[in-house]
Amino acid sequence: MSGQLGRFRVLAYVVGTGLLLLVLVAMPLKYLADSPALVAVVGPVHGFLYAVYALATLDLARVRRWSPVKTVLVVLAGTVPFLSFVVERRVAREPVPA
Repeated sequence: MSGQLGRFRVLAYVVGTGLLLLVLVAMPLKYLADSPALVAVVGPVHGFLYAVYALATLDLARVRRWSPVKTVLVVLAGTVPFLSFVVERRVAREPVPA
């Protein structure tokens, strides 16, 4: 596994997990239990890690010679709950261009 692919895979899982934590735990606590503390922590951490994920995706796209459309779609996968896990799996199964 290349360094770019490894970084992408780890960050896809970390960003996906962070987004699920934000959407399924922190946001309900904020709005249903009037407890915004977890959103205040998880939100910025997820935002920072998403930016790192986007950079790792751009690096992998450069090496794999992806089209701009595919690159944008993979970057956007980090913004939809569960989708980063699906996209990570598909990207990991792709053959590496020669």
